[in-house]
Amino acid sequence: MRETQADQAKISTPGEQAAASAPKPRRPKPKSMVLLGEQTEALFENARLAKERGEKVGWSASIFPQEIPETLGLNILYPENHSAGIAVRHQADPFLQKCEGALGYSNDLCAYAKVNLVYASVLNEESEMELPDGGRLVKPDFLLLTNNICNQLTKWYENLARELDIPVFFIDTCYNPSDYVTESRVRYVRAQIDQLIRDLCEFTGKSWDDERFKEIMEISRRNSYLWERSYNLMDCKPAPLSGFELFNYMSAMVCNRGKESSTAVLEQLNAEIEEHIREGTSTFPTEEAFRVSWDGIACWPYLSHNLRTLKKYGVNMVASSYGKAWAINYEDLDGMARAYCFASTNGDNATTMIARRLEALKKFGCEGTIYHVNRSCKVMDCQMMEVQRQLSAQAGVPFASFNGDQADYRNYSEAQFETRIQGLVEIMKQNKEAKADD
Repeated sequence: MRETQADQAKISTPGEQAAASAPKPRRPKPKSMVLLGEQTEALFENARLAKERGEKVGWSASIFPQEIPETLGLNILYPENHSAGIAVRHQADPFLQKCEGALGYSNDLCAYAKVNLVYASVLNEESEMELPDGGRLVKPDFLLLTNNICNQLTKWYENLARELDIPVFFIDTCYNPSDYVTESRVRYVRAQIDQLIRDLCEFTGKSWDDERFKEIMEISRRNSYLWERSYNLMDCKPAPLSGFELFNYMSAMVCNRGKESSTAVLEQLNAEIEEHIREGTSTFPTEEAFRVSWDGIACWPYLSHNLRTLKKYGVNMVASSYGKAWAINYEDLDGMARAYCFASTNGDNATTMIARRLEALKKFGCEGTIYHVNRSCKVMDCQMMEVQRQLSAQAGVPFASFNGDQADYRNYSEAQFETRIQGLVEIMKQNKEAKADD
């Protein structure tokens, strides 16, 4: 039988078949990510070199006034960021097993803490366990802590201080029952900051320099502005980035907010976003059919699965209350005291949390919200159910929630996440069609 033109068009050569089945080439890594990688390497390398020189190296809670140790020229590492890195590389399991086994800690504890407590025990030569990164998080000589994130972090650092026999320098910020900070609370926290500076200088042998502090503050304010600006540019439609990409840049603010290297990273990131806006392009790999906000910490062990699932349904995460927590802006020590009373959403009351999220839903044109019910973060989860109920009613947008964890892979179900997103997409689609018919 003679082939028709249509039949001939369907025939392809072996080379064409191979090309069709070959994986798509990976998008080149943007310059901002290259700079970020170099910054991360420098952070750990500088701490290692300082340790070799006999200088004191510290570990710090993530939302701590890092301009203080930066002014003193101290090398500081961040266990929460480090534990998240271990989780995203799928290396957390042996740490979790050992923490709940040989060390005897409860499964109900924060997974960041469980990973880090085991890591610290290895550094303290209490375990022969092999570290997947070769021990980049060098053993600390002191700890920096605030309780504006959660009280479990306080107990975590108390345990580290006892096990490693090192001091912990602590600032108490208290829960914030109002949508403003009272002057009495500012004075309370400011007095602790002044004492912290004196104690750190005495412990480390460093001297406080007001002029250096002003320089660091200018850098920090610039970086906070750039970080918040990168988030705000996501209000463009379609968004210039896949929202999850901004999670990858968080270390620049968590670990390096007072460094000029972060300014270089964030200026480059902003330039790349602006270029996408000018050219009408986006790193979101498919058509942006729906825009949603993300509430809660990233589900680091399954971040790629989250993104693949959302991509399949054309859902882009364009707003998040999580990452913006590090855009902390102040000019002096009084401003620092005020800001850190109000820096973490876990220190806020439900009314303040809802108001901030409602503003974001409107600004970024979100059609729904995804809530990560994070087993590790009990404080956030406790308020989340009421926040999502009230926010959905006030904003008129649907929501979906899924069970997960910031570092423990055992608390997540891929099937559950997929079905919850399917349900959310169905409702968002119905809402969009109803608006089109009006």
